[in-house]
Amino acid sequence: MKEIRGVITAMATPFEENGAVDEAAALKLATYLLEHGSHGLVISGSTGEAPTLTDEEALVLLAAIRKEVGEETLLICGTGTNYTQHSIELTKGALEAGADAALIVTPYYNKPNPAGIQAHFEAIAAAVPEIPIIAYNIPSRVVVNVPPEQLAELARIESVVAVKQANNDDLQPIEGLALLAGNDDVFLRTLELGGAGGILVASHLVGPQMREMWDAAQAGDLDRAREIDSGLRQVYAAMGVTTNPIPVKAALAMCGTIPTDTLRLPLVPADAEQRATVRAALESVGIGSVSS
Repeated sequence: MKEIRGVITAMATPFEENGAVDEAAALKLATYLLEHGSHGLVISGSTGEAPTLTDEEALVLLAAIRKEVGEETLLICGTGTNYTQHSIELTKGALEAGADAALIVTPYYNKPNPAGIQAHFEAIAAAVPEIPIIAYNIPSRVVVNVPPEQLAELARIESVVAVKQANNDDLQPIEGLALLAGNDDVFLRTLELGGAGGILVASHLVGPQMREMWDAAQAGDLDRAREIDSGLRQVYAAMGVTTNPIPVKAALAMCGTIPTDTLRLPLVPADAEQRATVRAALESVGIGSVSS
């Protein structure tokens, strides 16, 4: 099993202006991220607009990126849905397409109780025991929170090896699980807690700086990590000026890293005010935009 550690970027999915997946742009973006600080990538997560990707699109993209980046790179695929059998089939497909781990979000909309959440993860783990699972707690999107004591129960499942914690109030070590920051603004705190790293968005733009934070923390130099983090706070905030991944796609397009900031409905591109916030954040770290 590859180590699930470090700066892991939740990669945006580039689309053509007509809404089709832009595979060529995605391959270039994946390579760019790995050359600019990322230890690994998440394909088809929230930032990758998983809700509006078909299973086939997600798996074809994953396979193409695996071929592009080689076997040594950590690739994680978002395979969680609110229907357990669908999650099982998607997780099987991700394993076949080259995923090293599956990111499984708490089922959304149908609001399972704790017993249902436990059964959901147990069923996926039993059906696809070969793939490590990262539990993804993000109550802001799915309504249901998985508290630390329940995460500890999930840790009893052999293949559940990590948690992406996107509830900042519950960020804490969980015995048996690698702790991954689920929000950019708690990456530092996760490192201070001895966590494994983070699944991040701002690393699309300030990947080298976030990698330096990680390296400093691993070397025991938390003061240096804090210093770097303090200089990135405006970027973190800008990535949340409206719904993710709208701001990061705007930023990537401004910088020329992807050809267009096209999203699939019901998400729409950033408006003028939001773009101004993103542009100011880029300028705060010395990144000049190439488009308005």
